Amino acid sequence: MIDRRKLLMGSAALAAASASSGRAQASDHDVVVIGAGAAGIAAARQLQAAGRAVIVLEGRDRLGGRTFTDSSLGPSYDAGAMFIHWAERNPWTTIAQELGIPTPNESWGAGFQLFQNGQPMSQGDRQRRRGAFGQIDRRLETADLKARDMSIAELLGDLGPDLAPIASSGLLLSIGEEAARISARDYQRLWAGEDYVVPSGYGNLVARYGAGLDIRLNQTVTAIRWDGPGVAITTASGTLNARACIVTVPVGVLKAGAIRFTPALPARTQGALAGIGMGALTKIALKVEGNRFGIAPGTSYFEAGANGRLMNFDLFPGDQDLVVGFCGGDYARELSQSGPEAARAHIVDLLVSMIGGEFRKAAGPVSFPAWWTDPFARGSYSVCLPGHAGARDVLAEPIGGRLWLAGEATAGGGAMTAGGATLAGRMAAAAVARLKA
Repeated sequence: MIDRRKLLMGSAALAAASASSGRAQASDHDVVVIGAGAAGIAAARQLQAAGRAVIVLEGRDRLGGRTFTDSSLGPSYDAGAMFIHWAERNPWTTIAQELGIPTPNESWGAGFQLFQNGQPMSQGDRQRRRGAFGQIDRRLETADLKARDMSIAELLGDLGPDLAPIASSGLLLSIGEEAARISARDYQRLWAGEDYVVPSGYGNLVARYGAGLDIRLNQTVTAIRWDGPGVAITTASGTLNARACIVTVPVGVLKAGAIRFTPALPARTQGALAGIGMGALTKIALKVEGNRFGIAPGTSYFEAGANGRLMNFDLFPGDQDLVVGFCGGDYARELSQSGPEAARAHIVDLLVSMIGGEFRKAAGPVSFPAWWTDPFARGSYSVCLPGHAGARDVLAEPIGGRLWLAGEATAGGGAMTAGGATLAGRMAAAAVARLKA
């Protein structure tokens, strides 16, 4: 695993911070950032550069949040964010260059095969599916969504009962959500561009960028009081009082009520939260040893027998003894809730149907960091619901002049990416830096 940077602060130090039972007290600290993912680390870096004293509280025992390079099986893979999207303007391109970490253009691997219920898909069905997937971009290019923000499912509805479900299903592996729950207007505004990869691990890159910051791990924030001259942030270890606070936890965590706000968040902020859901893009990694069945490293097998249950497998990526399955939407939620062993049995059965019965002998342990059931995530990334495309901008608004919500959910066209989270964290930090110290 990645170096923990020796940034863990003992619980005694936090317990020594004065607790606040009434209004938020005068500040003992300058700025507290909650969450050590891409947004939190970027915010802390920006504040540090501006000469502000900043503490980062992280509930996990590691850095990176939903950017996580998992090496629990021996071979490593990115269990969360994998691509530096729109790399031409993504801040992680520059950060990686500064740290001397290579980020080549995305490689399409050694081939791509489509399956239908375990059998190779016919050429006719392949062409039909490819054409249906392309309808999403065609319709978004021509649709007038100013009058009404409809769902992607409605946008594609006139394709008919045969093609519309096929077209919609493509979003399960890109957005991680069912098309009926995706705002077409929000999807339309998302940035596009070149995709770069991080062979050494995107999660490792983000964690390395956090080196040298005052990041305190295993400090889950349970309450924030913001009705006084400062902000009081409570963990199991005690309470910190600060002049300002940037909260970068995922929308799923906020919606679950994991942090109690006093007073409650403004109605406008709560309305924005109600208009944003969380997708469930999920990866399941399986250790495979002893036999590669003649499959070239980097080959992809795509099971598309049922539109709502798509699964893409990357076989032996990076020439490692690993298979990584991707799925999304309600299918991914079901697998997440079933647990690692049930998920392992399911993907082994799928791979046996594609490769043959001998695969079962080679299938080893599984790693399954299911974001949907992870209490520090509650989903893969934010998705605006139909009719709520403006929610991201509202969520980014400062609260009481001392509290900011920031992350990929507030990144506008950069939403759903680590790059967007980084830009959002920097923007919130810039606003805090302008406050009188």
